[in-house]
Amino acid sequence: MSLFKIGIPLSILVVGILSSCQSKMTKDKLRENIASVLQEQPGLYAVAFKDLSTGEEVLINERESFHAASTMKTPVLIEICRQVVAGKFSLTDSIVVHNEFKSIVDSSLYTLDKKEDSEQELYNHIGEKRSVSSLAYDMIIASSNLATNMMIELVGARNVTQTMRNLGAKNIQVLRGVEDSKAFQQGLNNTTTAYDLMVIFEKIAKGEAVNAEASQIMIDILLDQKFNEIIPAKLPKDVKVAHKTGNITGVNHDSGIIFLPDGRKYILVLLSKEATDENAAIEAMASVSGMVYDFVVRSKK
Repeated sequence: MSLFKIGIPLSILVVGILSSCQSKMTKDKLRENIASVLQEQPGLYAVAFKDLSTGEEVLINERESFHAASTMKTPVLIEICRQVVAGKFSLTDSIVVHNEFKSIVDSSLYTLDKKEDSEQELYNHIGEKRSVSSLAYDMIIASSNLATNMMIELVGARNVTQTMRNLGAKNIQVLRGVEDSKAFQQGLNNTTTAYDLMVIFEKIAKGEAVNAEASQIMIDILLDQKFNEIIPAKLPKDVKVAHKTGNITGVNHDSGIIFLPDGRKYILVLLSKEATDENAAIEAMASVSGMVYDFVVRSKK
């Protein structure tokens, strides 16, 4: 019988799980506890956790394909840095802000709806110049769709996907920018798995995404993330999270690097789809993040 469905709040369920595991928890027990929380929620969830100090992993539905939503903006950021290092352009180069893009289906033009974008200020500056670094920053921390489409136009979606392959992420697929409705209607969407996002965030954390300097630039941007309802929500304030979220109807994602005050760090990816109660899904995933943190902290004791 489902505890959640008969009216026991998720918070009580999580407290019960944690209080029953005050001794040192194994990763198998952690996996079991995570599954207990997530199975109470409608929809499908994926988890990929890796402790970079011990190498321990907990993986649930890690190879399941999800609509990437805005998590694809991290691969785009990596490709921006790769091309900067390759000398194709500079972070200080400027681009004229515009809102007209070509569909990957037939090259017909489309525009973005300002009201559908989480960052709207940039639309007030169409026709003006903005630096690549400024656009990349807005793409990540405010999840600007307008900035994202300009960055994909700059670096090329195919190049983003190829760089993911080179990094070992075999199933991240970046095909297009945002709001390409013709592509969407044909099922041409950006996709990812929890495992692949774990792979690329581990590369960033280890200074291996392009190089150490570029990886640190990416971390500094990701640390400024404005949307903090999932991974950071139940963590202590002195824990830093360099992460990127993603959200569309029925889909809520978060993925990133968690930095503990003692210098340890771990990767956590939480993906969901077909969720009928967004708030409950977010609460459940935030609780999972808290459980993972408790596991990592206790593992040192």
